[in-house]
Amino acid sequence: MDERAKIPVSLPVANPTVSYWQDPPDAIADHRTTPDLPSSADTVIIGSGITGAAVAWHLLQGPNPGSILMLEARQACSGATGRNGGHTKHASYRTFPHHAATTSPQTAAQIARLELANIHAVHAFATAHAIPCDLQPCDTVDVIFDPAEWADAQAAVAAMREAFPPRAGHSEGEYRLFSAEEVKRRFLVHDGVWQGREQQVQGGVGYFAGSLSAYRFGVGVLGLCLGRGLNLQTGTAVTGLEKKEKKKTTEGGESGVVQAEWEVRTGRGTVRAKRVVLATNGYTASVWRRFQGVVVPLRGQVMAQRPGSGLPRGGYLETTYSFVYEKGYEYMVTRPEGSRFAGDVVIGGGLVRAPNDGLLEFGTTDDGALNAGISEYLRESTPRYFGSDWGEDHPEGRVRSEWTGIMGFSPDGFPLVGEVPGESGLWASCSFQGHGMVLCWMCARALVEMMEGRDDEELREWFPDVFRITEERLSQRFQGRLDAIPKPRDG
Repeated sequence: MDERAKIPVSLPVANPTVSYWQDPPDAIADHRTTPDLPSSADTVIIGSGITGAAVAWHLLQGPNPGSILMLEARQACSGATGRNGGHTKHASYRTFPHHAATTSPQTAAQIARLELANIHAVHAFATAHAIPCDLQPCDTVDVIFDPAEWADAQAAVAAMREAFPPRAGHSEGEYRLFSAEEVKRRFLVHDGVWQGREQQVQGGVGYFAGSLSAYRFGVGVLGLCLGRGLNLQTGTAVTGLEKKEKKKTTEGGESGVVQAEWEVRTGRGTVRAKRVVLATNGYTASVWRRFQGVVVPLRGQVMAQRPGSGLPRGGYLETTYSFVYEKGYEYMVTRPEGSRFAGDVVIGGGLVRAPNDGLLEFGTTDDGALNAGISEYLRESTPRYFGSDWGEDHPEGRVRSEWTGIMGFSPDGFPLVGEVPGESGLWASCSFQGHGMVLCWMCARALVEMMEGRDDEELREWFPDVFRITEERLSQRFQGRLDAIPKPRDG
């Protein structure tokens, strides 16, 4: 893993795989607010995914947001946000015991609250602003095939229930346990065989979740920001970033006060900025090398399948799914009624089914290629999981589309949010461990609070300190994907 983490992180490739969600691309895909690149801006945001869009939105809500310039290497929202599986799911019970053991029970509870709050915030924002992103709040089920995983899940749910007593509405501890027979009856999942080994359903965990087109949500937020003064420049990759310090004379005539300014270099010119935000997730080290080996790229793979003839209601199922086994999992949503390609099954994951548990997917930023082994595994997963309830494949074929995207992972498994130590005016919110849809929005909100000088006790009440960027965290060694998935017995 050390060698994979050392691979120099590159800019996004020019010819990525075509994401199902971005076909066809939105009207703002190639948007440039001004024909020429501005020479200066108060704030430059690098990256136009959900993090960049959320940072811009929250800045624009302030009384004096100043000029905000957003730079995107490719098309708008063409990175991980436009390439994920569309799942808004807080599987907090799976990490809660590990977080409690390695940080504190209070921090573990804080993280669980943030994840659920993030889902509610995204859903509420999409609804309030009528963003056409096929939002479907619904329940989800984690179908567990490994006996040890099932034992851990039951213990984790008990711990969550103790930490979060039941209350009105959906709460952080509101998880339901299903027996193996209940899972098979209610959710159409069957025992199966993979590579000659039996996969038997052990049980399931149900809770609140949802699905949406993260791409349509992202470009929807960007559109709102454009209406409030954001300058978006697509096709503008950042090739260099340098801090310039100059002495400033005060009103009293005193000199020697150092003021930092940033030079953001691109192929279209250089922009001077008072502050810069890295909303670059897996690509962060390509812009600021201090993050090399700290935010490690990981290529994920997703596939859209036409529903089998046996699935009820044309395929648009009432719940979303995860399929959990030893060392790994897949996640799955179906496209809701009324959406384009209603009933399509979108399934992602399968990393550990590749050779060496997917080792060669770490350290790569090439989302222009597919892993053939993962492709075959994902293709065969749906009829294996649903068995006879899958039915016959669609006459036009099972696979409609498949694509890859680049995620970002940190050594300790937490996002990196805040001002980069020792670099006044350089801010970042990145490294979401493949769970951006339950982290990005609230992390962006917290980052703007910090940027605007409201880093106070009120913020610390809901934003975990372990997410903040520190010198200690920047010095940690990457040893692998901690989110897959920390087990209580490992603590």
